[in-house]
Amino acid sequence: MGKRKRTVLLADMNAFYASVEQTLDPSLRHRPLIVCGDPDQRHGIVLAASYEAKAFGVKTGMPVSRAKELCPDAKLIPPHMSTYVQYSVRIVDILKEFSPLVEPFSIDEAFVELTGCEALFGDGETAARQIQQRIDEETGIPCSIGVGPNKLLAKMAADLKKPRGLTVLTQKQVAKRLWPLPVVRLFGVGHRMEHHLHRMGIRTIGDLAQADPDLLHHRFGIIGRVLHQSAHGIDDSPVDPHSLDGNKSIGHQFTLPRDYTEEKELRLVLRELAEEVAGRARQAGVVGQTVSLTLKGADFRSIHRALTMPDPSNLGRPLFQAAMTLLHQHWHGQPVRLVGITLSNLRTDRGIQLNLFEQTEKEQRLAETVDKIRQKFGKESILLAQSLTESSVFSDRAGKIGGHRM
Repeated sequence: MGKRKRTVLLADMNAFYASVEQTLDPSLRHRPLIVCGDPDQRHGIVLAASYEAKAFGVKTGMPVSRAKELCPDAKLIPPHMSTYVQYSVRIVDILKEFSPLVEPFSIDEAFVELTGCEALFGDGETAARQIQQRIDEETGIPCSIGVGPNKLLAKMAADLKKPRGLTVLTQKQVAKRLWPLPVVRLFGVGHRMEHHLHRMGIRTIGDLAQADPDLLHHRFGIIGRVLHQSAHGIDDSPVDPHSLDGNKSIGHQFTLPRDYTEEKELRLVLRELAEEVAGRARQAGVVGQTVSLTLKGADFRSIHRALTMPDPSNLGRPLFQAAMTLLHQHWHGQPVRLVGITLSNLRTDRGIQLNLFEQTEKEQRLAETVDKIRQKFGKESILLAQSLTESSVFSDRAGKIGGHRM
């Protein structure tokens, strides 16, 4: 029996903060509204803008002073985060009535795995219309919904039409509907990456799809491989309902482009996975003490082993060392097609940083600096040197990447 065709939906709340404020205060409806920090002093940045303000060119992340120049009649109000969270929780509860597999992607976006729910709610488009109507009727918040065979295409579909859009994007439509778009429209491509790709002559998603994956890996490491796959609409990552559950775990997995049988090949992948998981732990403000290693072959036989470290950590080096210990203990050279690292037994990093990292204070400061640079300029702004120098490890066509976040 063949693999069941997936149906994934992404619900994206339109101008979420501003829409919540307009719902709570009818006098704000149908008028330019900007939610921002420090509205009295006109400093800070725009956190959200109503579509009436966006019509004047106001954008999220823009300095408030510039937003006022573009739209001097806009109403400026401070954010009310607790209220936005309440609305977000209510919307997720609505989505859970359509599927148990709901993954909050951010405060205003969530993925829904609809595969197998067709008998209850119809096909993806039919279910999407029901969800859109329910959210509007019960919260007053407009949303755009994308439907696709995976999370990537559902996300791309939702971005194609706003506000109140409903777009279905199939794998067969990728070349026609996505390839003509500017490369910055591809999920995962920020403006800094756009600049680097432009210097390589890559200006559209189609250009990226037709680019040499080996060249992309040589230039950007694993990120280049992932973007090449994304340009083809390929994404095998699951909809994980525990992705934001801080009491569970933080993990990442990588499907390799071919069977790996050499330790040196797996070492590079494990190092990058350890850095990815550690970065997510730092972002979530937690440390973990148990590292799990998952190895899966093309025959779907798996090795899953765990190791408890002497001290909890959110640094890449100790996670990598634990993973390599597990590899040496439990892997005997059998072909590997998927590799994963998970950090569990989590706790907050507050109150333990001083004594925990007294021997690795320099390493911790370096990790925090890297985090800040990546948050500002994108993950591709700093890469492991190994990712660029050991490009022969990825000499075959790229695999797919997936994972879960806090």
